[in-house]
Amino acid sequence: MDQRFIDLYDEYTHAPLERRVFLTRLASLAGGVTAAAALVPLLESNYAHAVMVPIDDRRLEFGRLSYPGATGAVKAYMARPKDAGKLPAVIVIHENRGLNSHIEDVTRRMALEGFLALGPDLLSPLGGTPADEDVARDMIAKLDGKQTTQNLVSAVAFLKPYAHGNGKVGAVGFCWGGGPVGNLVVNAPDLDACVVYYGLQPQAAEVEKIRAPLLLHYAGLDQRINKGIPAFEEALKKAGKQYTLHMYEGANHAFNNDTSEARYNKQAADLAWARTIAFFKANL
Repeated sequence: MDQRFIDLYDEYTHAPLERRVFLTRLASLAGGVTAAAALVPLLESNYAHAVMVPIDDRRLEFGRLSYPGATGAVKAYMARPKDAGKLPAVIVIHENRGLNSHIEDVTRRMALEGFLALGPDLLSPLGGTPADEDVARDMIAKLDGKQTTQNLVSAVAFLKPYAHGNGKVGAVGFCWGGGPVGNLVVNAPDLDACVVYYGLQPQAAEVEKIRAPLLLHYAGLDQRINKGIPAFEEALKKAGKQYTLHMYEGANHAFNNDTSEARYNKQAADLAWARTIAFFKANL
């Protein structure tokens, strides 16, 4: 697919653009309304493709709960292997469309790898994730960043003594969630491991506070996010922090999201996931 279409969709989802502006510009690039209409299903998420682990998978125990956060009760989705002992915990932080079926599926995937997986709904202060993706995106923009970070710090505190946990807690954030997970590792000295998928970097001045080892996944074609890498990496090196950075050449932002045909890159996604699981198993 023409990279211009993907870049425009990225602008639509993150700038953000109004949908009518996005569709008008897409039609201009594609050469007409009909061509644009054919492209939209390839660019947008199709949650019919979201389920890799069935929602009734008998290998797992899962359900909805809430934990006390800085803004009140934070809704969340939890999954863990059935009849398992005490497990390391992993917080799964959603993209800018909230805690949707795709992220719930990723939470179940994490559980099948042998973790106690918790997917917080960071839109809880605004009532929780709505069904309409554009509404969710607009709600994300209204969140208080400091409160969001504290709600994640509270998730670490909730999981540390959790009955089915072993006291170790890691976190992984995708897309928009990559930014909050970076802020979490700066503000939670008891976090044990942190994985970022193509997320905005913490301020260089904050890097000194990081205690947990980092695994950083970036997409080669993701100019918006990648422009922040040099300053972040320089700060990590200067502060002597433990980190591993992987650049997936030829991959787009959101390459792990298998609900978007145009941006999903199976080779990059599989490799990044294998590295993520090995990292968590080594550190948790």
